[in-house]
Amino acid sequence: MNDILNHLSITNFFNAPLAWHSLPFILSGLPMTIELTIVSFIGQIILGTLLTLGQMSHYKWLHWLSRTYISFMRGTPILVLLFLIYFGLPYTGWRVAAFPAAAAAFILNGAAYVSEIFRSSLLGIDEGQWVAAQSLGMTHFVTMRDIILPQAMRTSIPAMGNVILDLFKGTSLAAMITVTEMFMNAKIIGGDNFDYMTVYLEIALIYWACCSIITAGQNHLERYVNRNMVSQH
Repeated sequence: MNDILNHLSITNFFNAPLAWHSLPFILSGLPMTIELTIVSFIGQIILGTLLTLGQMSHYKWLHWLSRTYISFMRGTPILVLLFLIYFGLPYTGWRVAAFPAAAAAFILNGAAYVSEIFRSSLLGIDEGQWVAAQSLGMTHFVTMRDIILPQAMRTSIPAMGNVILDLFKGTSLAAMITVTEMFMNAKIIGGDNFDYMTVYLEIALIYWACCSIITAGQNHLERYVNRNMVSQH
């Protein structure tokens, strides 16, 4: 096996035996990466929904508060937010563990983008559908539940797919605050063997493979939703 791996190596660029033998340790961080992605994505959807309602509210103060929050989060690097929560809060008397700090940063930042996706999806629905539903005697709640939201959800799937892809890759930043996900494990291997190039190439391929699986799931979901929409009509 080592002879085959040695033939795959490139001097001073890629050490195939090291990549192969370090694979189990790097992948041991995958469950943490997945857990952080799922927790953060659910939180982004919840907070993003609230921000969308705030943006579309008739109360001006709530509308501008939501818009200001979104503007701030979209203009703030996620790494800065991670450091503020993990390293900054202890100065105020609040100490947050690494995983909750990372999840909070990803939720607070990502919800701003999710809110914009939801808002644009809702505004993209033809106003005439509201009028038609009201003429049929449907309440605002029933119209939103049965007509508007299903269409908005379908149109938001591609954009939300990009959000979860960016989030999955972005969890690598959690290594900066000691969360033991895949990239953190890769850094440990690189440091122990003084060969960061090999493990960085390896982790890039791992992220690519995982993102390809997520993309396949997104495409399947899009086809499923589109088939259901066609069958209902």
